[in-house]
Amino acid sequence: MSHKHGKKYEAASKQVEAKPYPLSEAVSLVQKIKFTKFDETVEVHMRLGVDPKHADQMVRGTVVLPNGLGKSKRVLVIASGDKIREAQEAGADLVGGEDMVNKIQNENWIDYDAVISTPDMMRSVGRLGKVLGPRGLMPNPKTGTVTTDVRTAVQEIKAGKVEFRVDKTGVIHAPVGKVSFASDKLLDNANSLIQAVIKAKPSAAKGKYVKTATLCSTMGPGVSLDVTPFNAKTA
Repeated sequence: MSHKHGKKYEAASKQVEAKPYPLSEAVSLVQKIKFTKFDETVEVHMRLGVDPKHADQMVRGTVVLPNGLGKSKRVLVIASGDKIREAQEAGADLVGGEDMVNKIQNENWIDYDAVISTPDMMRSVGRLGKVLGPRGLMPNPKTGTVTTDVRTAVQEIKAGKVEFRVDKTGVIHAPVGKVSFASDKLLDNANSLIQAVIKAKPSAAKGKYVKTATLCSTMGPGVSLDVTPFNAKTA
């Protein structure tokens, strides 16, 4: 099925050569070819040489982007006792206990971007898998969202913490900022994400780790990245 793009998209994609670009050039190019009126998100897509069907080749992790994502996330904390006050003081947007669990369960309520839970509340939060799971909002100790250190968890998410995990086709997709960011800030963010993915390389992964990588804005064409330097670090 051929997908017909508009004239503006075609004009933008003509400015992208069919070659891999160094990351810094790709960042400038993605910003230059933007053609929509809204401030698009810039994303990195990396195809990895792993087979995610094997647990020991799963790639996932988190990274706090040095320059944030350009919008503050709405954070919900589900806690009990004095952790409720700690969450409020740390700047969580929504804080509660069983009342929040019930609201999510009964109303299918999802008006937030991240959920943090204290370990003692996970018995209740576990019931929310149907609502939170498919949206990637389920608290998880691996990504630091099931924790007794509620303060740090809230602050990191507010600062621009991004979670990444390889999908079943071996690809990682993650946002690294907005098109309107200063180029050096966007470059810093993209670099931080890529380095975090490289650090997360499973020892069971054989052969070339980063097969291909692309930088693109929400509506714009993708720009291929030169992955040679990424693989040099994992060899």
